[in-house]
Amino acid sequence: MKSNALSILSNDLVVKGSIVSEGEVQLDGKVEGDVRATSLTIGEEATVKGEVIAENVVIRGRVEGSVRARQVQLASTARVEGDVIHASLAIESGAYFDGHCKRSSDPLADTSSTKIEDKPAAAPKAAAPSAPPPSSGASAASTGNAKKAVANDPFATKS
Repeated sequence: MKSNALSILSNDLVVKGSIVSEGEVQLDGKVEGDVRATSLTIGEEATVKGEVIAENVVIRGRVEGSVRARQVQLASTARVEGDVIHASLAIESGAYFDGHCKRSSDPLADTSSTKIEDKPAAAPKAAAPSAPPPSSGASAASTGNAKKAVANDPFATKS
């Protein structure tokens, strides 16, 4: 049977291990492990070193790990060092966030891999020459521009 009562983990509590709840959790202490809940509030003095998974999460304290939630709110006192996968994200002025964020229509669907992979950057393409080199020396030589065209073309080969 699912309880509607709010679970409060006070500021003097230190948990080494995971926390799982089907209800609402207010965390004011320290957790070294993953936290999963339907609704989660991480208080200003709270610290989580692990993954956070919830439908709704409000972060006022510190999270060192990834966050997966449909609705994520980073309060002005929040400090998040990790990736955030979300459907909705709000970041108040003053919040500290160091990581990647990715919008997902269902962020809770695949919780097996939370690391957002960096895509390698494409190699820059070489710029095409602005003017093609003269096709025959006769037309360029007759105007006296042959040496100027070759001198201004960085891709021209010197003979």
